[in-house]
Amino acid sequence: MLNIFLVCLLACTITTLVGVLIVSLVCVSNAGFKVEPKPELNVEKREAIAGETPRTSPYQTQVDLKFQFLHHLSKSKKHEFPGGTIQWSRFRKNVKEYQNQEEMAFGRSINAQRSKMSFGTLQIKSQGLRAPHWHFNANEHGYLLKGTAWIGVVDAGGNTVTTYNVTAGQIIFFPRNTLHWLKNVGTEDCLFLLFFTTHEELQTLDMDDTFFSTPEDIASRSLKPQGGVNFIRTFQKQVEDQAINLPPNLAELVQNTDYKQSADNLVWRYFFDLKGSTEFRFPGGIIQWARYVKDGKGLKPSETIYSEFLHSKEDALTLGTLRIYSNGLRQPHFHFNANEMGYVISGCGKVGVILSPSLTTDFTIGVGDVVFFPVGTQHYIKSTCDEDLLFILAFSTGNQLQTLDMDDYFHATADHILAQLFFKKQDEFKKIPRFNEDQAINLP
Repeated sequence: MLNIFLVCLLACTITTLVGVLIVSLVCVSNAGFKVEPKPELNVEKREAIAGETPRTSPYQTQVDLKFQFLHHLSKSKKHEFPGGTIQWSRFRKNVKEYQNQEEMAFGRSINAQRSKMSFGTLQIKSQGLRAPHWHFNANEHGYLLKGTAWIGVVDAGGNTVTTYNVTAGQIIFFPRNTLHWLKNVGTEDCLFLLFFTTHEELQTLDMDDTFFSTPEDIASRSLKPQGGVNFIRTFQKQVEDQAINLPPNLAELVQNTDYKQSADNLVWRYFFDLKGSTEFRFPGGIIQWARYVKDGKGLKPSETIYSEFLHSKEDALTLGTLRIYSNGLRQPHFHFNANEMGYVISGCGKVGVILSPSLTTDFTIGVGDVVFFPVGTQHYIKSTCDEDLLFILAFSTGNQLQTLDMDDYFHATADHILAQLFFKKQDEFKKIPRFNEDQAINLP
């Protein structure tokens, strides 16, 4: 009996082993039995697959932190047209439109901070024309750095057309969805420095683009020209984009030009003589403002019209020029109610930015650079060349700009509070002097 039991046990063991082996072979050969969890995609990869721009923190980047606040605009792509050139410091939805990682870091920074600001330079050749156009999503503020231009603005209904001439050092303003044009009427190139009140991609429509996109019969019924639709068909769309227009046969096309100036009360809504405005002088430099001032205090009548019109528009900007003498310092400060963007017109300098104890940076700047300081971010600007450092600055507020300088908040804080904070005797803080003259821009 024992022998029979042992034989049965051996047979069962062999049968079990053969069964396990067969099942194992089937599992290996049949993919349906494999359970391999798919690796979960992170947010950036999921958005890239979906065709969206990956979301990142404004400070999360592989490049130097300074490029969140600095763009070398003079080295950026030039968009060429028959009548001139445009260069941009702005956000792009399509990441392929950025030239490099540094430019992308700047574009994403102004977008992530919801800055309501973009910047561009517009160069128009002599007799060139920035075609009549309007912007869907932004007001436009411009500073004419050089040249002479004739500006046109068409109000709603077309009953009021405001035209005026501008020269270097003056400000122009176009509310969103307002048709306007810029014509170079001088012998040298015009160079405009332009700020737009959007951190998204700028949306623009040019007059020629809308005309050629309109069905011929619709255009004919709207304009009712002599010859009807046949006249409309004589228009030929050009191969080159005419955003900045300059036909080679301009002299044949135009025999009479009239660059008239509208009544002052109309012009002053869209124009501000910044170079002729009040100079706010400090030991280390000068500031001039094109801005809203409550009750028009200290403004000329023409400036009051501009101030009130500016204030009536949503998302308007405050503009100003900042001149810092050689070795002068715009001391550390921050703004309560505005982001700041600036363009270096001349000179060179050093900039410092503090977001938090662990997020600080400083960098050098020169002509053609654009800087950006988010609201509440402490920053300073020092002139380091033999010549003055000159900026055109824009602030994202149509109200009065609110700013606090380092010396002001030190003086406003009780000595015993400073002593406790900095582990210094209270009397030590009497060494920080008060001056009769504002030290916002100071010299050693």
